[in-house]
Amino acid sequence: MKRPIMYFLAVMLAASVISCKKDKGEAATTSDAGKVKKVEAAATYAVNTAASNVLWEGYKPTGTHNGSIKVSSGSVQMKDGKLAAGEFVMDMNSINVLDLSGDEKAGLEGHLKGSDDKSADDFFNVSKYPTSTFKITKVVNLENDAEANTMVYGNLTIKDQTQQIGFKANVNVTGNALKVSTPKFNIDRTKWNVKYGSKSIFDNLGDKFINDEIGLTIALAANKK
Repeated sequence: MKRPIMYFLAVMLAASVISCKKDKGEAATTSDAGKVKKVEAAATYAVNTAASNVLWEGYKPTGTHNGSIKVSSGSVQMKDGKLAAGEFVMDMNSINVLDLSGDEKAGLEGHLKGSDDKSADDFFNVSKYPTSTFKITKVVNLENDAEANTMVYGNLTIKDQTQQIGFKANVNVTGNALKVSTPKFNIDRTKWNVKYGSKSIFDNLGDKFINDEIGLTIALAANKK
C-alpha cells in the first residue's frame, strides 16, 4: 500500500514543480552587459506608449501580486523584415498594483516605489532611479518554435545596474504597424540590487521571504516613422 501512495505523492510533487515553473515563465538568460546593437539603413518604428506596457508578477509562499509599468518612450528598427535593434524606457513612477485595492494597493505601491525614506531602497527607489531601460544587443530568429519567432538579447538597466538578458518574443508587422509581445519570462531581481526579503541574501526569514524571481510580460506597439 505504501508504494502507490509514495508514487502518487511523487507525481503530485513533480506536477507542482512543473506548474510553478510554467506560472513564472521561463527564466531569462542573464550575463554581463553586451554591446548595444546598431543597424544602418533600417526602418524605424516609434513606440506607441499608450498601447505598450510591461506586466510584472511577484511571488511569495502565501501567494502572488501582479501589476504593470508604463513604457514612456522607445523605438524599434526592422531590416529585411526582421527585428534588428531597438530600445525602450520604463517609467518606474508608474508602478501599478492590479490585484489589490484601497489602502493595501497604496501601501504596496508605496513600498515598491520607496516612498518612505527608511525603506526607499527595499525595492526600486523611484525618486533616485525614475526610469529603467532595455536596449537590444542581439537578435536570433527562431524556427519551429511554438511560442515565439524571435530570441531577443539586450541590456536591462534597473537601479543603475545593467545585465544582459535573453528572452523569447513574437515580432509581427502589419502595414506600418509593429507589435512585439513576449510569453511570460522571469528574471532574478537580486542581480539588479533588489534584495528585500530574499532568502538567498538574508538568513532566518522562515516563510516570510519573497521569491527572487519576478515574472515579466512585455507588450510593445509601434508605428513606422
